[in-house]
Amino acid sequence: MNEILIPVMILGGLGLLFAILLGIASNIFEVKSEPKVEELLLVLPGVNCGGCGFASCEAYAKGVVLEGAAPNLCTVGGASVAKDIGDVLGIKVSSKEKMVAYVKCNGDCDKAKEQYEYHGIVDCVSATALPGVGSKACAYGCLGLGTCVYVCDFDAIEIINGIAIINEEKCTNCGACIEACPKDLIEAVPVAKRVRVACNSEDMARDVMQSCEVGCIACRKCERACEFDAIHVNNNIALIDYEKCTECNACVIECPKDTIENLLLQDKIKNALTA
Repeated sequence: MNEILIPVMILGGLGLLFAILLGIASNIFEVKSEPKVEELLLVLPGVNCGGCGFASCEAYAKGVVLEGAAPNLCTVGGASVAKDIGDVLGIKVSSKEKMVAYVKCNGDCDKAKEQYEYHGIVDCVSATALPGVGSKACAYGCLGLGTCVYVCDFDAIEIINGIAIINEEKCTNCGACIEACPKDLIEAVPVAKRVRVACNSEDMARDVMQSCEVGCIACRKCERACEFDAIHVNNNIALIDYEKCTECNACVIECPKDTIENLLLQDKIKNALTA
């Protein structure tokens, strides 16, 4: 009988000892939950897009409460979520200027030349591994194979006539498409600034004209036309300083290749056609 009881008692004693030790360890290493983190998770959108610079909404909430991260970094929630975060923290939060993704290419199927017909995986990354960095004659141009479309969780991008087009009303500037584009064609710009340079080519003028009808030829007419020092040609491409740009349209008017566009004018035309 003792031969049975003694092992049982030993096992029972060990089990009790381990339980006590686990209880002590749990108290020592317990991760205290921060109430404000939980409150922030209730106001954050929960899409875990990474647009704020953190891996998830929970990581961002902890960053705000525990690390002093800026409370207005949520690109999906925008001004309303920034205000809600401020309410939770008991502070006034000013929303950041709304930014959206913009595809710096206007060389669609009608305006840009192709080197060859591409028959392969419908993916820009795969296509850029081929000779010429893809089928398009311009090595900097949008391939229109939709890698950016696949990574967008907000249905904010579509391919129209061989070019990726951003729906700014849906875009949250999460940065997924910017990171995914193998041509570095997509950048974040202020949505309020409607003058954009629709080109990314750094080729010389002769090469640009041979590959695309609307590519920047670095003629610098836009530089000379701008009275506010808001546009300069660097590496054969015109770049806008949005802090200086007044949207006077001088560069749009002077551009001989229609590379610089004013989306406000396009918006008005679209609205007139749909009215």
